[in-house]
Amino acid sequence: MRQIWTVDDDEEMLRAIKLMLAVLNCEAATYLSARSAAQAVLDGDRPDLMILDINMPEVTGLDMLEFVRRYPSTKNLPVVMLSTEASDVMIDRARSLGADAYVSKPVTLEELERALHEAFEKRK
Repeated sequence: MRQIWTVDDDEEMLRAIKLMLAVLNCEAATYLSARSAAQAVLDGDRPDLMILDINMPEVTGLDMLEFVRRYPSTKNLPVVMLSTEASDVMIDRARSLGADAYVSKPVTLEELERALHEAFEKRK
């Protein structure tokens, strides 16, 4: 079973994504901040894929994406960005920083499944 981390400051969104991941037969871990997820990485934990919200206080999802791509144990980790911002500029920025897929909130089960598949395929 694949382990997927979701990083989002919205507890309701975390619960919804966790339920969707369970339906997709994935094990989910949730983090309310990028700092806590980064600390888990620094402590030696590593998921099979990470879902990052862009708009979070203190450390944004884009900041976390940059950390993931620079840190040796996660530089090839599949990453899906999740955001209310769906402008081409934001999507292009996320992809230029190394995002493998991008989904807009609110996300459906089908959209999430497609994004996970896209991200895993890019990092094969």
